[in-house]
Amino acid sequence: MTELLVLVSPSANRVYADVAPQLMVAEIRCLATGFIDSEVEVEATEIAGVAYLSVRADDLGPSGVRALSNLSAVHALFEREGELLRPVALDRVDTYPSDLLTIQKYPGKTNEQLTRLLLNVTAAATARPQRLLDGSLDVLDPMCGRGTTLNVAMTYGLDVTGVDIDKKDLESYETFIKTWLRQHRFKHTVEAGALRTGGQLRGRRLDIEAAPTKEAFKAKATQRVTYLGTDTTDLAGLLRAATFDVVVTDTPYGVQHGSHGDRIARNPLALLDAALPEWVRVLRTGGAVGMSYNRHVAKPGALADLLVEHGLDVVGDPDDQRFRHRVDASIDRDIIVARKT
Repeated sequence: MTELLVLVSPSANRVYADVAPQLMVAEIRCLATGFIDSEVEVEATEIAGVAYLSVRADDLGPSGVRALSNLSAVHALFEREGELLRPVALDRVDTYPSDLLTIQKYPGKTNEQLTRLLLNVTAAATARPQRLLDGSLDVLDPMCGRGTTLNVAMTYGLDVTGVDIDKKDLESYETFIKTWLRQHRFKHTVEAGALRTGGQLRGRRLDIEAAPTKEAFKAKATQRVTYLGTDTTDLAGLLRAATFDVVVTDTPYGVQHGSHGDRIARNPLALLDAALPEWVRVLRTGGAVGMSYNRHVAKPGALADLLVEHGLDVVGDPDDQRFRHRVDASIDRDIIVARKT
């Protein structure tokens, strides 16, 4: 049996630093279903006063090691050999520098490690989990705010589309990503303008194509980022059916993502009920929806029932609390994943 020890990366976010080991145990178990063929045992352990996560399996295989190398908060990997620990080189897929994820600071920003965890867990639940690590996974964040998911997907080398109705969020993301790409001197193109279909103004759009090297850009080995500044409940004519492998999002704790006319009156479950038909339409068969949410405003049973009503199969027990963690007095955060079969 092979045993790898995962050293958890420190986080500047105190809330996430406290819960990261617990969340990563659940994350590893989810990734194991997609990337490791044999049964996996995961537990927290301590060696010489240092905390690790122990991962044991008869055969982790290269895909298992690669999956562990891309955990949301992995700092280092070691293989236990008797009383010794042998360093294992991380097989990271990261395409761009880490400051793409860390440099943005603003109130209410979703922690980038949690966003990465959500993407990992959702991709592992799809029929084609290997797409997460081979660069071919197509990602949609239908309530993307200022773009944490967009940047995480870009770091993975994935094509990603974001949708948000808040004009200021799109403007903030456009300013950030254009400045960041220019300062790092990455080859890229940016197009911004009105979002129209059939002569009707639907909002605004931002299209970015970038590559980590000049050679990759010339060879068209690029990442595409699209940001649609429009209503997530009304995507007809904007996104083709069966386009995305995963839909991942941090659901709102307010109601700012609703449609223009009645967004103030909507609660999060009502918003999701209106948005899910479009999200499911653009999701490929075998794809998955992954959402982080606040248990104070959306109960896991009610959310699971809603996903089932829209034709999705919830993965696991929605009330098992593996990913549940307290952010503050008003936010009791959890994760739910459902698959389109």
